[in-house]
Amino acid sequence: MKKTNWFYIALAMFGLILFATACSGGDDTTEEEQQEDAQTEETEDTSGEEATGERTVTDAMGNEVTVPADPQNIIASYLEDYLVALDVTPAAQWSVQNGESVQGYLQDSLGDVPTIPYDLPLEAVASFEPDLLLMDSAGMVEGNKYDQYSRIAPTYVVGEAQNNDWRDELQRVAEVLGKEDQAQQVLDDYEQKVEETKTAVQDAIGDESIAALWLTGGTFYVVNDQLSSGDVLYNDLEVTAPNVVQEIADSSESNWSEISLEKLAQLDADHIFLLNGDGEEAEMLQDDIWQNIPAVQNGNVYEYDSDDSSWLYTGPIANTKMLEDIQESLVE
Repeated sequence: MKKTNWFYIALAMFGLILFATACSGGDDTTEEEQQEDAQTEETEDTSGEEATGERTVTDAMGNEVTVPADPQNIIASYLEDYLVALDVTPAAQWSVQNGESVQGYLQDSLGDVPTIPYDLPLEAVASFEPDLLLMDSAGMVEGNKYDQYSRIAPTYVVGEAQNNDWRDELQRVAEVLGKEDQAQQVLDDYEQKVEETKTAVQDAIGDESIAALWLTGGTFYVVNDQLSSGDVLYNDLEVTAPNVVQEIADSSESNWSEISLEKLAQLDADHIFLLNGDGEEAEMLQDDIWQNIPAVQNGNVYEYDSDDSSWLYTGPIANTKMLEDIQESLVE
């Protein structure tokens, strides 16, 4: 009996040794083999994206966003200019005043597109069943808004600041949509248009100064020399900015800043592009202060309806239309 017991004990111990050896050797892979396994998994993940056509991109806030292969219902409030330039029609377009006011200069392309409030209420966004949301700036998704929008559709934030370089925004939008080559062509065409217009304007007016003013609600606003149409005038075309324009821009980060009557009286612009939202009979246009501005006295005021023109906006289409307006007005 003792021999038999010792035999079974020895047999059990031998089994335990085999079991322990098997466990310790179950993951007997080299570091190189482990790296190969990881690469294989990564390749499988990538091939999965390629199979579905989805792509993962990183937005301006560092969010990794999985973009559908061919998004059909895109909402890109205040970024419609870029979509149109890339031959994409959004599901809804930016608007204010309960849809009564839209970006008039884009209506040849967006005339049949329904409107959505500029601040993108969640219920309104969801009603369009979008498959991609493009947000102009980080300010549009403050607080927990990003999470809320992301529950509706993949959400990509194009720029960090309120005012971002439009060329960068175009390229970011193009990256999301897989249209990088088309965006580059748009930029190349724009730069060529800038050079042609710059040469023509310099030949026509030399170093004479230009200001862009917006009249609405009985108040004049002057464009910032670095933003919106100011960017086109003073950076792209390198025309001379009146001192008052530079002074006001230095103390404001807004695209358009109110100009007091005192400062308006000091505006020594040789040419004025006027965006008139108050109509031809506007009281401010009859005031002596306005009438004494050099550009007004010399008949060098070029007036546009602020509802339909592109001068209040920015983007490849808006800026191209501004160049056309400038050349048409200044070059005989």
